[in-house]
Amino acid sequence: MWEHAPALFTDLSASTPVRPRRARRRTSPAHFAEHADEIAQFERLQPRLTQLWNALTARAEEPYTSVVVPSMTLDSRELAKLEGASFYEERLLFLLIRLRNPQARMVYVTSQPVHPLILEYYLQLLAGIPASHARARLALFCVHDASPRPLTEKILERPRLIERMRQSIADPDRTYLTVFSSSPLERRLAVLLGIPLNGVDPRLHHLGTKSGSRKVFRTAGIGLPAGFEDLQSRSDLVEALAALARERPGVKRAVIKLEDSFSGEGNAIFEFPADLSTAALDAALEKLRPSVVEETGACFLEKFARMGGIVEEFLEGSEVCSPSFQLRIDPQGEPLLLSTHDQVLGGPTGQVYLGCRFPADESYRARIQQEAMRVGHVLAREGVVSRFGIDFLARRLPGKADWETRALEINLRMGGTTHPFLALQFLTGGTLDPGSGLFLSARGLPKYYASTDNLKSERYRGLCPEDLIDIMTTHRLHYDPTAESGVLFHMIGALSRYGKVGLTAFGNSPSEVDATYVRAVAALDSETGGPSESSPSL
Repeated sequence: MWEHAPALFTDLSASTPVRPRRARRRTSPAHFAEHADEIAQFERLQPRLTQLWNALTARAEEPYTSVVVPSMTLDSRELAKLEGASFYEERLLFLLIRLRNPQARMVYVTSQPVHPLILEYYLQLLAGIPASHARARLALFCVHDASPRPLTEKILERPRLIERMRQSIADPDRTYLTVFSSSPLERRLAVLLGIPLNGVDPRLHHLGTKSGSRKVFRTAGIGLPAGFEDLQSRSDLVEALAALARERPGVKRAVIKLEDSFSGEGNAIFEFPADLSTAALDAALEKLRPSVVEETGACFLEKFARMGGIVEEFLEGSEVCSPSFQLRIDPQGEPLLLSTHDQVLGGPTGQVYLGCRFPADESYRARIQQEAMRVGHVLAREGVVSRFGIDFLARRLPGKADWETRALEINLRMGGTTHPFLALQFLTGGTLDPGSGLFLSARGLPKYYASTDNLKSERYRGLCPEDLIDIMTTHRLHYDPTAESGVLFHMIGALSRYGKVGLTAFGNSPSEVDATYVRAVAALDSETGGPSESSPSL
């Protein structure tokens, strides 16, 4: 069904350079047969997801099992740059909200053991459900492998672990696999477990690449930066940069993005020289500024030659914001708005994701929400199912009152804004009002939060989970269900070794969120003897 790119990918802009693809490695007929058999099994399993979705929609407290594999299935060399990568798997512990259904069960797999105190920390927040009852319906598995590789890859190397996971599933017909991102590895695991994948079909991966995103935006009829996609080599880059300079006279900077990257760490800034000749543009590539401090321009260009990518105009403005919208396409093909955020970016080039605020600013929220839904309908027609995010840029030009918006990229996976929103649902039992973009708790109160994965200090190293719980208790930082405000930490396992932890501050107004966030950081700093070195200002 999806052996070729969908029809929408043939309607390209006339100005888009078309590049010949590299020759693919020859693969044996046996490999193709095995691959085709796996896809056939996968497609036979997927209709179960729709059946289970329909059952749970009709009656919320139906029995079912969710197998959660929070694998960041990304390029291993990119994953190695992420400090404490395996602890990012703890972010989806907010999915324990599903155990609020007393008939639901969960299987949760991690690279390293989850500290019992961390588990207790989350389970005691399940309002109305005894922690012991929820714990009895939770099966935890661990591969005991902290190497910077995708968790799913590690699981597939352990057939006995897979068999134990299978044995923990009471009814395969009422079970599905939840993942952070979908790839052929997750598809293989779903087939081995005999359950459907609650995620994007890996053969639709191209729709969420940097090049694919630009093509989807054109089909949806929404604005995007001037630029070019499907670039494969340094010479492609030079040609595209020359074309961009012709199309946008006076352009000062461009963003070069790797085809498959995350959190802005696959971006680099290019400064246009005064001389726009081919030789001058090629020489200027030597001065590329990658978004990661440890990476050189030469290293980035080597990755580009391997992965390919795009070039876009760097959009300037007197005010520039980075809103992100989360959607879900259900198994019936209906796009649903989940949340709106303003992302907080930083790093050497201001391109790296540091955290977010919820909800997005009301001055552009409604407009971008409409554009996000148009993208959702395009992706739904292509067969996408599950959560995804769309990043935008909003800017005000000097002397202008109105915001101008441009779509930047689609992330066909969970992302940095997924887990804080899951936490909000986890804590309040509320829902998003799609009309206003505000989240209303079960009591009808609008909710706000600020979240980061990057609260970090050398002085935090050596803090054990017990220490963090003690600090939270002493400073009364715990989330208060009566006031519906407070702090929730995540990635607690990374604190002792890396001095790094995630934090989400909840409140009933933006000012309350700010005060709570500042108080939490100040408490950690006061208990460890000094200010944090890189805590993002949210």
